[in-house]
Amino acid sequence: MQKFKRTIQMVFLAVCFTTAVASQAMAAKEIVVGGKNYTEQYILTELSKQILENKGFTVTVKNGVGSSIIRQSLETGMVDLYFEYTGTAYTVYHKGSDPAVMNDSQKAYDFVKAQDAPKGLTWLNRAPLNNTFTLMMRKSEAEDSNIRTISDLGERYKKNKKAHTLAVGAEFWERPDGIKKLMKIYGFRISAASIKKMDVGITYLALKNKQVDVAMGYSTDGRIAAFDLVNLDDDKHFFPAYNPAPVVRNEALKKYPEIEALLNTMTEKLTSEEMMALNAKVDVDHLSVSDTATAWLKANNLL
Repeated sequence: MQKFKRTIQMVFLAVCFTTAVASQAMAAKEIVVGGKNYTEQYILTELSKQILENKGFTVTVKNGVGSSIIRQSLETGMVDLYFEYTGTAYTVYHKGSDPAVMNDSQKAYDFVKAQDAPKGLTWLNRAPLNNTFTLMMRKSEAEDSNIRTISDLGERYKKNKKAHTLAVGAEFWERPDGIKKLMKIYGFRISAASIKKMDVGITYLALKNKQVDVAMGYSTDGRIAAFDLVNLDDDKHFFPAYNPAPVVRNEALKKYPEIEALLNTMTEKLTSEEMMALNAKVDVDHLSVSDTATAWLKANNLL
């Protein structure tokens, strides 16, 4: 009888030990997901967070910063992954300038993936969506002025540097694929007094409310259609392809290889139309980022 009791105790202790080890293993599945400081990035961060949490990860989110800061955070290990855009990596981090590469989604992706590999960074699959920069006008005024392309707008500025007030984000002013280089490629200049620097999220409202005449934005932003704005055609193909993809530190990917399949399955469903609808739910319908992400993941059988 005493021997039987000892056996039971040993089995009980073994079960407890196994459970404790399993619990520790689950608790150890910790990952830090980063993101930039605008709606689409908040959504992409939240989508990643929820799909990883659904598989047992404890996710810490660090978002709300500019491109250079989040990239540095990835390289130094402060974050384990975030969604980056091929055009940003090509032009800003790797100083690329070949139009044949930057305007081709696959070539741009292949280039940045190869360049980042020696840095210990892995680009997972890119999304179909292309969230390139855009210059926008109010649709009615663009039609009345017969401005359909950036070249058309440039002709107005060539005649008068103060022809139109332009709203730009601070980062867009400094970027190598931003307004300074765009003016050079299109051959026009804008008076400094006519350029209004502001948060990118405000540019759409400033344009809608007639505080400015032209504004920069992102082509997948849901407010473009909702505010009756129009994207001017980039007829000189200045803006690179901006396909987002999760970029993951190799150390994190080696530790949690399942991340690749989880995020790739999600990313492949992110078309420009899907992303524009998600952005609109947050910026136009004023739904929370969390609820918007949850609804989309459930609708696509990812939760």
